[in-house]
Amino acid sequence: MNKKQQLKLTFLGTGTSTGVPMISSTHPVAFSEDPRDKRLRSSVKFSWGDHTYIIDCGPDFRQQMIREKIHAIDGILFTHEHADHIAGLDEIRPYCFRMGSVPIYLSERVLNVLQKRYDYIFATENRYPSAPSVAPTIISHQSSFVLSGVMVTPIEVMHGKLPILGYRFHNMAYLTDIKYLEPSEKEKLKGLEVLVITGLRKEPHATHLNIEEALALVDELKPRFTYLTHISELLGFHEEVSKELPENVFLAYDGLEVTTEL
Repeated sequence: MNKKQQLKLTFLGTGTSTGVPMISSTHPVAFSEDPRDKRLRSSVKFSWGDHTYIIDCGPDFRQQMIREKIHAIDGILFTHEHADHIAGLDEIRPYCFRMGSVPIYLSERVLNVLQKRYDYIFATENRYPSAPSVAPTIISHQSSFVLSGVMVTPIEVMHGKLPILGYRFHNMAYLTDIKYLEPSEKEKLKGLEVLVITGLRKEPHATHLNIEEALALVDELKPRFTYLTHISELLGFHEEVSKELPENVFLAYDGLEVTTEL
């Protein structure tokens, strides 16, 4: 009998835009000795067989790739253009040295931002010899696509007033920086084994789900398991907050791996 292939989600970073601890913070969580309270900027790896795809490429990208010993990638998917999700793009150079242009998947708006902020990457004349090189593919929430045999469905979510993309890989979905999503997008999230969503803090926030809102969405979508990410130190200590969550909802932490069958 053939063994079913595993789809693995690895949390590369689970922190909010400042990371945890935040520079100069005096919050008690900043002094925690629990490694689960040390959070790099939010990003995940989806992998199966010999394939590896990264979602977002923030300022901690280099550290994340070294920590997880990721020697090769098949591509990077972007959720949106905020710095904590794109500021590590120059760090893809070692992959370019090995494979040439790195495939990237993103909305047209995000591509336009990258072309402005990283004009040297997209230059067609007088390119610096060791500059990174990318091969963009424009995507939208209106169409699914296939990556190395796995169906990927973009999900449009609202990050405050900014429409951004989350992604469903088979029976796992990753929705970071989410505050709201339309009913039509919720339909794409039925029958999930694993849902990953923002759980920023306990107090309300203008552009991110707080814990109460995240749990309400979980109750509506009813995935088998949920992991909260994009976490602020204001949420509290990992160990303490974990005890307050429903039995099928967990706080993610850097380095955590979750697997399902393809």
